[in-house]
Amino acid sequence: MTEVPRSLPIALDVMGGDLAPSATVAGAWQAVRDLHANLVLVGPEDIVRRELAEQRWTGAQPPIVDAPEIIEMAEHPVAAIRSKRHSSIVVGLELVARGQAAAFVTAGNTGATMAAAVLGLKRIPGIDRPALAVPFPTLQRPCLLLDVGANAEARPNNLVEFAVMGSAYAELVLALTHPRVALLSIGEEESKGSLVVQEAHQLLRSAPLHFIGNVEGKDISAGAADVIVMDGFVGNVLIKFAEGVSGSIVSTIRTELTRTPVTTLLAAGLRPAFARVRRRMDYAEWGGAPLLGVNGVCVIGHGRSNPHAVRNAIRAAQFAVEQQLIEHIRRGVEALTPGDTVSSSGATDPATPTTA
Repeated sequence: MTEVPRSLPIALDVMGGDLAPSATVAGAWQAVRDLHANLVLVGPEDIVRRELAEQRWTGAQPPIVDAPEIIEMAEHPVAAIRSKRHSSIVVGLELVARGQAAAFVTAGNTGATMAAAVLGLKRIPGIDRPALAVPFPTLQRPCLLLDVGANAEARPNNLVEFAVMGSAYAELVLALTHPRVALLSIGEEESKGSLVVQEAHQLLRSAPLHFIGNVEGKDISAGAADVIVMDGFVGNVLIKFAEGVSGSIVSTIRTELTRTPVTTLLAAGLRPAFARVRRRMDYAEWGGAPLLGVNGVCVIGHGRSNPHAVRNAIRAAQFAVEQQLIEHIRRGVEALTPGDTVSSSGATDPATPTTA
């Protein structure tokens, strides 16, 4: 895929997410207002127009591409994209593949989006499996975690590819020259972890990266590395566990600080600080995770994305297009030696995501 013209619109899946279409249309309006985003709305035209009217969209409305079918969150990914060729996910990604949109943003079915992206956009040469990458708050600056849900299992060479793509993305989004790359394991020693992790460790030592070795779960929030690599099963459990823990901590603090009149008064003075902490830990501030490894910009948001999260997912897509993310990753992959990559003959079915 050649360089994407920046004048092209970003395709937004209006029907993606638990709160769609209300949250997606509201988020689109915020993106147009705050970010001057150039959008095209993808979804059933009658539903999109009705939502635009209900929200009293002011100013020029984005164009609408009719996609009458909807892939529900619980549907089997591959079966859904094969049976619903006119769904908002498939149609939106086709706009990118045909060069009619610069990027695609959705908060819909992750597995279906991944399968449709691999089939429609294809993979960057040298990449066996795409990966989802998310920034994660630490005591220092955010770090990048991947994979967090695209592949429940990964081979050693896949973990190397994740590291290369993550390093390239971290250079852009975290503005780092030589991101510190680590492998998540059960111990710092290179002999620790599964056989896959041990072999990946050896491959990463010779990869063109700033590889610092293994890190444990406790090291993530301490900011021990800038990019931390793992398979999608572990990554998905990790971020959802962290989301639950952070929510529980905030709720517990709120309960304790409002237990008596004295603590309630104290809480009032601390409210600005707690608001800043909440923003640092809120997934909505990052908006969505880019699907790295496909030959086009695709950003996947949280299924419960609110308007603010949708706005920021659009911002993430804008950033990826402006910074030429795909070309940056392609150069990183080309720097790998032939022994670091795998042939497509050894790959699993690219249209069969292992995590929904």
